[in-house]
Amino acid sequence: MGAFHSVPNNQRYRELAEKTGFSLDQIGNLHHRFKQLSHNGNTLRRDDFSKIPDLACNPIQFEIIEAFFDKRNFNAHGEGSVEEIGFEEFITIMSYFRPPSLHMSEEQREELRRIKLRFLFNMHDTDNDGTITLQEYRHVVEELLSRSGALGRETAKGIADAAMLEVASISMGHMEPDEFYEGITFEHFLKILKGIEIESKMHIRFLNVDTTILCK
Repeated sequence: MGAFHSVPNNQRYRELAEKTGFSLDQIGNLHHRFKQLSHNGNTLRRDDFSKIPDLACNPIQFEIIEAFFDKRNFNAHGEGSVEEIGFEEFITIMSYFRPPSLHMSEEQREELRRIKLRFLFNMHDTDNDGTITLQEYRHVVEELLSRSGALGRETAKGIADAAMLEVASISMGHMEPDEFYEGITFEHFLKILKGIEIESKMHIRFLNVDTTILCK
C-alpha cells in the first residue's frame, strides 16, 4: 500500500496497466481521484467512500463500499476484509467495472465475464460461506425495491421471497416439500445469469470517474 508518484509512465503504473487493463492515462486519472478521496493520503477507509454523493443515494451503497475492502476481490484465496486500502487495491476493484475491450477474443471475454460474476457473487455473499442465502438475497432485493420509493418494505419483502423461490427452481429444478434450499452457489449463480449480457453493464460513477468509458 505504498505511495505513487503522479508521473503516469513510471514502472509501477506500467505494471498496474498490465494487471488491470487500464491505460497509463486512465491510471493517472484514477490516481488523481484516489488522492481526492483520501485527502492526498496513501490509503482509503470506508468513511472516505460514505461521503461520496453519487454513492450515498445508491440502494446497494453498503455492498459496493464493502467490495473495496473484501480480500476475496484482491486474490482468489483471500478471506475476510481490511480496514484500509492503497491505490493498488483501489484500482484492482475499479477494474472489475471496466467494460470489455473491443479487441478481446471470445475466450478472453468469457473469462472476464466469469471474473465479473465472481465479484458480483462475493458482493452479495456477505458472510463468505460460498452461498447467497435467502436473507442475503432478500436484503439486496428489498433495498433495490423499497428505496426506489415505489414500494413499501413489506411489499418488497414479498417480492424478494417470491424471487428467491424462482431462483431455487432454476438452480435446483423440482424440489420435494421437505427439501430446504440453502442458497445460491457460484455455479447456480452462473446458471441463473446465463445468456444475460453483464460484462458491459457493470459500472459505477463517483468523483467524475465514469467506468463506462474506461476501456481500450
